[in-house]
Amino acid sequence: MTFHIEPFQADQVDEILAISQRAWTPVFALLQEHVQRYVYDAFYPKGWWQRQQADIQDMIAEGKTSVWIARSEEKTVGYIGIRIHPEDMMGEIYIIAVDPDHQGRGAASMLMRFAFDEIKRAGMKMVMVETGGDPGHAPARRAYEAIGFERWPVARYFKQLT
Repeated sequence: MTFHIEPFQADQVDEILAISQRAWTPVFALLQEHVQRYVYDAFYPKGWWQRQQADIQDMIAEGKTSVWIARSEEKTVGYIGIRIHPEDMMGEIYIIAVDPDHQGRGAASMLMRFAFDEIKRAGMKMVMVETGGDPGHAPARRAYEAIGFERWPVARYFKQLT
């Protein structure tokens, strides 16, 4: 399948929100099964989608993230958000999503390679991406590792206060 990348336009918000919801619904279903209930409820008191939708809209509004759209045959099939952290000489893939109907066809790899090029052009020396360690995020971890990312050992702990 042939894709091309173009800059995000404000009138594409609904498209990227729809892709995000379709792509992440199964991810968050598995996440909910594998994290402490009090943590999940604290992060997503009104549900995961309300939080994600607000986070995406905030990301677009604040302007710290460069957002790019992958299109195929004039249809938006995915997107990526890139942030630059000059203090660390690092670029970040802040967000990435590909419509489930187009997953496994190279859109995510193409978006990430595009991000690598943009980050290099900005003079950065490395790129990072974060994802969950739960079963729902396993496909994302495989995609990142397949394109050369190396896992950084991080431990995040939670304790419920009573």
